[in-house]
Amino acid sequence: MVDRLVQQAILQVLEGILEPTFSESSYGFRRGRNAHQAVRQAAEYVAEGRVVVVDIDLEKFFDRVNHDVLMSRLARHVADKRLLGIVRRFLEAGMMRDGVKIARHEGTPQGGPLSPLLANLLLDDLDKELERRGHRFCRYADDCNIYVRTQAAGERVMDSVTRFLEEGLRLRVNRTKSAVAFIEKRQFLGYRLLRGGRLSIAPHSLKRVKQHIRAITRRNRGVSLGKMIHELNAYLSGWVTYFRYAACKTHLQRLDEWIRRKLRCVRLKQCKRPRAIHDLLHGLGVPRWSARKLAGSGCGWWRMSGCPQAHQAMSKAWFETLGLVSLFERYAALKP
Repeated sequence: MVDRLVQQAILQVLEGILEPTFSESSYGFRRGRNAHQAVRQAAEYVAEGRVVVVDIDLEKFFDRVNHDVLMSRLARHVADKRLLGIVRRFLEAGMMRDGVKIARHEGTPQGGPLSPLLANLLLDDLDKELERRGHRFCRYADDCNIYVRTQAAGERVMDSVTRFLEEGLRLRVNRTKSAVAFIEKRQFLGYRLLRGGRLSIAPHSLKRVKQHIRAITRRNRGVSLGKMIHELNAYLSGWVTYFRYAACKTHLQRLDEWIRRKLRCVRLKQCKRPRAIHDLLHGLGVPRWSARKLAGSGCGWWRMSGCPQAHQAMSKAWFETLGLVSLFERYAALKP
């Protein structure tokens, strides 16, 4: 706790010194800047016709920061040797792993208040080099995208920037994850950029949100439907707020339908017996004969949740009475 207090005090002093020197194209871990600004700036570059992206991925960036290189960059702005010594000691502080102290020879302390500022300081050399060359780019922490007009130009930029990072800053570029490709084939901060500067949700982001929804709505969790809806609302409200700049109405409508079906499946399984299923459906307005037909059908829970009787009983309006957030409606209300 004392270390964190001292780091925070140092941060508050160094931030005022270093922040004005950083690039306008750097958006991560900076006051007054955020991921949405980075994505919208990238969209402007694409709208200008730069439809090829050089997507650079740094391999385990925070674990591979070279202490000597970083301290030399800090010394350009800070002359106080005592302060430089304290920062160096923070960088070299050992780690506890499985009860064993391990010496640290590279990398910045994960979660330390100073780490984001020091990361921006090191990568500011990359920003300045790209600006010197006249490139259009956006960097959010260690996620850097450079926008060019042709594939050939992208390949040249990838080769030269890789050499600069590995030889000048002693960082390692992950060649399997880095790529030069048309914008539609890559993602930036969860968004997918389209021609004309339009924004959509990246397929990977949709896959991740579905995985999270599946975890919340597992049928064997043993929690009430109300608790599941409360957890879904807390997660999905933040998720759709983040993606409010994307053109994604169809995706959200389909997600809403899928979520409601998942919850219908949970509610039917909670009934367990045909008689309880019949009583639930009939109590929610389904005719007795129709409720009896579904309850005695012998279908699996997922198939039953897609039947007309389940839709009639547990309609969208019914879920609204339970407080379930509609992604589509929330998105429409947030749309700038």
